[in-house]
Amino acid sequence: AASPPRPVSIEELMETAKGVTNMALAHEIVVNGDFQIKPAELPEHSLEKKVRDIVHKAFWDCLEAQLKEDPPTYDHAIKLLGEIKENLLSFLLPGHTRLRSQITEVLDLDLIKQEAENGALDISKLVEFVIGMMGTLCAPARDEEIKKLKDINEIVPLFRAIFSVLDLMKMDMANFAVSSIRPKLMQQSAEYERKKFQEFLEKQPNSLDLVTRWLQEAADDLAKLRCKMLPAHCSGDGATGGASALCSTAVQNQAYLKLLKWDHVNRPFPETVLMDQTRFQEIQLELEQLLLTGTVLLVTFSAAGPALVDMPGFAEKIKTIVKVLLSGMHLPSFNLQESLATVGEKVCAEVNSCLSQHGFTPFSAERESGLKGQIQAVANPDNTICKLIDSRIEKFLENYLASSHQKPLPAVPGGLGPIQRELEEIAVKYVRLVNYNKMVFSPYYDAVLGKILTKE
Repeated sequence: AASPPRPVSIEELMETAKGVTNMALAHEIVVNGDFQIKPAELPEHSLEKKVRDIVHKAFWDCLEAQLKEDPPTYDHAIKLLGEIKENLLSFLLPGHTRLRSQITEVLDLDLIKQEAENGALDISKLVEFVIGMMGTLCAPARDEEIKKLKDINEIVPLFRAIFSVLDLMKMDMANFAVSSIRPKLMQQSAEYERKKFQEFLEKQPNSLDLVTRWLQEAADDLAKLRCKMLPAHCSGDGATGGASALCSTAVQNQAYLKLLKWDHVNRPFPETVLMDQTRFQEIQLELEQLLLTGTVLLVTFSAAGPALVDMPGFAEKIKTIVKVLLSGMHLPSFNLQESLATVGEKVCAEVNSCLSQHGFTPFSAERESGLKGQIQAVANPDNTICKLIDSRIEKFLENYLASSHQKPLPAVPGGLGPIQRELEEIAVKYVRLVNYNKMVFSPYYDAVLGKILTKE
């Protein structure tokens, strides 16, 4: 008989949740090269925002009332100076001995209290010191905010602005820390994720079934491709002989390429890449849009001839048109045929405008109709130009994977020049994701592929 379930304490649940949250955060920092800590923004009209605004207003109103008394009361102001002092000290590095002494000496709260009691406190002088020290310690990107502080003459708005800039400086420091720890975090996070997956695998022994099927399909794809290129290497079934000669890295790379054509609705994602399913899905959508953009550009340049190819800014205008009109292509309600018809109208208008502007003959009605038809034909899955661009994009990503993310990037295949920048940005993001996944799960991939590549 199965043993009764063991009660789980709140502490255990909290500890587990914390572990998962920490792992997800570390994973995000490692795989997202653009990861940045951003200020928390409460939703407009939310209860939390209303309460916060009321409390903040009450505090600043109280400060203003104290400073307007005769003589002024400085209780609130001194507390704020204490907080500012702690903030400034938190930005210092161990070697900043002189700056530490300066801050401690000028913002000596006991001395400030004595001066306030004796009516000798010059708060504007202290604030001037604070702004100067913030200018010394802030990142260059904050110089403009520091400059604006010097133009505020009223003390309460100035205090508010100082705390606002201090929050930005804290965020800058946190983001600098994140970028500094990323290399070390990558190794530690990979080990931690591998350990957690192993624990899961011990409880669920069939947890590599989807991975096995995924890698097997990749091996079969490569074997069939090899059979087409080198028929003499294949046995009667057309695949087995080719598979035996495949290397593990090539199969893995082919498997990762398959993730960019995945049917996310009808097919479960392999277990080892499940945490990144959303990221792979986003890259897949970006590539689908880029494929259509590249095809429209190629069709347009072919129709317009050499006149527009080197015209400054023309390709960017076409890319913007396509991007805007195809922005919702992942939504169920999106109609590709209708959107491409609109793209055709806009592109033809842009082509004629550019041709006229530079002294060329605009398109005739017949040529316009031909270009619109070619653009609408892009919606056909069997469109020759679309398939050509797709295969070249895949080849570029395959070469980039094979190069192990080394600089410089592989050469971009012909026809992809107008979308080179966008393609390279996607490639960098994709390969960072792949390389980290390999770092975590390569022992499992090696074990599975060992069986796949040696079986008869």
